[in-house]
Amino acid sequence: MSSPLRARTWQAALLGGLLTLVTAACGGGPDGAGGGQQSADSGAIPDNQALLTAIKADARLTAALPAKVARAKTLHVASNIQSAPNNFYSADGKTPIGYEVDLAKAVGAKLGVTVTHQDLAFGSLITSLQSGRVDLTMAAMNDTAERQRQIDFVDYFSSGITIMVRKGNPDAVTGPDTLCGKKVAVVQGTSHQKFAAAQSTKCTQAGKPAVTVTATDSDTQNQNQLRTGRVAAILNDLPSAVYISRTAGEGKFFEVVPGQPIEGGPYGIGFAKDNTKLRDAVKQALQGLIDDGTYGKILQSWGVEQGALKEAAVNGGS
Repeated sequence: MSSPLRARTWQAALLGGLLTLVTAACGGGPDGAGGGQQSADSGAIPDNQALLTAIKADARLTAALPAKVARAKTLHVASNIQSAPNNFYSADGKTPIGYEVDLAKAVGAKLGVTVTHQDLAFGSLITSLQSGRVDLTMAAMNDTAERQRQIDFVDYFSSGITIMVRKGNPDAVTGPDTLCGKKVAVVQGTSHQKFAAAQSTKCTQAGKPAVTVTATDSDTQNQNQLRTGRVAAILNDLPSAVYISRTAGEGKFFEVVPGQPIEGGPYGIGFAKDNTKLRDAVKQALQGLIDDGTYGKILQSWGVEQGALKEAAVNGGS
């Protein structure tokens, strides 16, 4: 599961003291992790440039692109750039990085076009597609049946709620049912808060103590509470939890409870309903990257291979 590149990456990662949360939204917005604006030293992230440069354009897919994209030779990608390791800014504060950014570049290379990113509010991503302002979105957005009524998706990652605990797991948290009677931190307004409340109800209905849920404005506040033992666990999305556990305090502060993500589902690249040509071209490009191993190498370099998909499905969420 590990590689020399990944090992070097995380050994070099000193982001525990560098992760600075500025906003409380997350890629995934209302259903996301409650991550925040983060920046990183360029030496603490994987360098996938050689991998991306080696990708050969597929002339068949290039020819299948919509005329607008073919003329511009550019894909305009909208994101909500604030959630490591999905998408965040490098040390210069303006260069987008993350596994989503690398995947978007890889898809662009397969299609024979370049990729540019626009940083938009999560709530405006769908309307930006519908208005034609951007070509696609990639922002840890959950592919759901409700959203499928507005836009189409090509799924690229499987995520869900993950439990993060102190290193060594001193409170013996092994899954949702062991949260009964314990204090849990979440970010206000996220799906994690809803799940924690539902789990608390489940506990009391089973005759067990309720979950004490602490809702804050940021992951940084939650991490401080967990480190000091004021809470037993944090609920977060899979990518963010893995990234934080590997980087905070050089990996000495936290760990992720093993197991499948809770209420898991796919993240989807978003497309306007009338942009099926681009949707299908991107689907085929992504599937090609999955099949030739490039996709897996990108996810592994960021330490999130647990969320890898075998198929780039269209509207595969529910």
